[in-house]
Amino acid sequence: MEELARESISLLARSASVADPPRLGSFGAVFIMLKSALGAGLLNFPWAFRKAGGVNTAITVELVSLVFLISGLVILGYASSVSRQKTYQDVVREVCGRAVGQLCEVCFCFNLFMISVAFLVVVQDQLEKLCISLYETVTGSSEADMPYHWYTDQRFALFIMCLLIILPLSIPKEIGIQKYTSVLGTLAATYLCVAVVVKYYLMDSHRIIYTEQSRGVSSWASMFSVVPTICFGFQCHEACIAIYSSMENQNLLHWVAISVLSMFFCLLTYTLTGVYGFLTFGQGVASDILMSYPGNDVVMIISRLLFGVSIITIYPIILLLGRSVILNLVLRLQINRWGVVTHSFESRCRVVLTVAWISFTLLIAMFVPDMADVISVIGGISAFFIFIFPGLCLVFTMQTEDVSPRLRDILSIWGVVTIVVGAFIFGQSTTIAVMEIFHKFKA
Repeated sequence: MEELARESISLLARSASVADPPRLGSFGAVFIMLKSALGAGLLNFPWAFRKAGGVNTAITVELVSLVFLISGLVILGYASSVSRQKTYQDVVREVCGRAVGQLCEVCFCFNLFMISVAFLVVVQDQLEKLCISLYETVTGSSEADMPYHWYTDQRFALFIMCLLIILPLSIPKEIGIQKYTSVLGTLAATYLCVAVVVKYYLMDSHRIIYTEQSRGVSSWASMFSVVPTICFGFQCHEACIAIYSSMENQNLLHWVAISVLSMFFCLLTYTLTGVYGFLTFGQGVASDILMSYPGNDVVMIISRLLFGVSIITIYPIILLLGRSVILNLVLRLQINRWGVVTHSFESRCRVVLTVAWISFTLLIAMFVPDMADVISVIGGISAFFIFIFPGLCLVFTMQTEDVSPRLRDILSIWGVVTIVVGAFIFGQSTTIAVMEIFHKFKA
C-alpha cells in the first residue's frame, strides 16, 4: 500500500501524453510489488496464526489464498492490456461498464479511508508503548507504577501529531516529496521480520507449547476468520495495474512470472514473521506483535520508530488519493451546475475534505479496541479488489475476446468462482468484524 501511494502520486503528476514510454524493468516491478504489499499488515500476522489454530492451519490458508491472489494479479494485467487503461478504476470502468466502475471508486475511497484508520491505530499503539518505555527507562519503575495524566495519554499525543504534522503535510494539492519516503515501509517490514526470528532464537528457553485445533465447525470458522488478515497483508492489487502499464516488457507470461515471484517473497516474509512470532508468545501474542515485546527492548523500540515514521509519512499520500476521488466528484458537480470552477473554490473544498478526513479517521482510531478489528474490516473490503473486481473483469473480457469456446468456458467459470469466493469472504469478514466490535464495546 505504501508503494501504491507512491505510484499513484507519480500517475497524478504525470502528463497523460502517450509519448511517455514505460521504463520499468523486471527487477523494479518485483521490488515495487513487494513494497506495495509489505506494510502495517505484517504486525498482525502472528496473531492471525494464533487465531487460525496453529502454524500448519495458517500456512495452509495462506497457500490456498495465494492461488487467488496471484490469479487476481494476472487477470488485472490481462484486463489492462485489453482495455489499454492505466489505473484500477479506469480498467474496471472500461471492461465492466460505468455502474461497476462507480462501485469500484466508492470501494477504493472507503478502502483508503479504513487504511488511514489502521495507520493511526498502529501509530497510537506504538506511542503508548514508547511512552511506557521512556517512563521505565527514566524512572526505573514498572508500568504498573506509571501515573496517569491527560497530557501523557497516547490519544492526546496522536491528536497533537495529527494537528502539527499530518495536517500540514496533507493540505497541499500535491505531496510529491512524500513519495521518496515510501522505502521506509519496506525497511520497517524487513527489519521486523529479521528481529522476530532472531529474538526467537535468542530466547533462553522455548517453553511455549501449542496444539493444532481439532477439525470441526469451530476450526473451520477459525480458518476463514484469518483470511481478511491475509488479504490485507498481501494487498497490492490496486497498484498492480499502474506497475504493469509502466513495464518495458508487458508480455502476459512475463507478468505471471513477476506476480508469482513477488507473492513468493511476500509469503516468505509474512510466514517467517507469523510462525516465529506465534512460537515466541503462543496464545498470548497480541494483535500487534510489537505490543507483545517488553517496552525496554531496544531492538523492538527501533521497529516501533521505523513503523511509526513510515506510517506518518505515508498517511498524507493515502489521504490525497482518497481525497482526489471525492474532490473530483465535487468539482464535476460544480462544473455541471455553474460551468466553471474557481481556484478559491477548489482550495476551500480541499481544505474541508482534508480536515474532515483526518478528524473522522482520528475519532475512529481513538475508540477502536485494537488493530485486529480494523484489519478485519479492511480485509473484507479488499476482497473486492482481490477477488470480485478481477473476477468481473475476467467474465466481461471473455464475452468480447476472440478465444476458443473451451478456454472461454473455463476462464468464465474461474471468474465466477473468484467472484463467489470474494463475496463470501466480504460477507463473512464483515459480519465477524461487526460482531466482535459490538461485543467489545458492550463489554
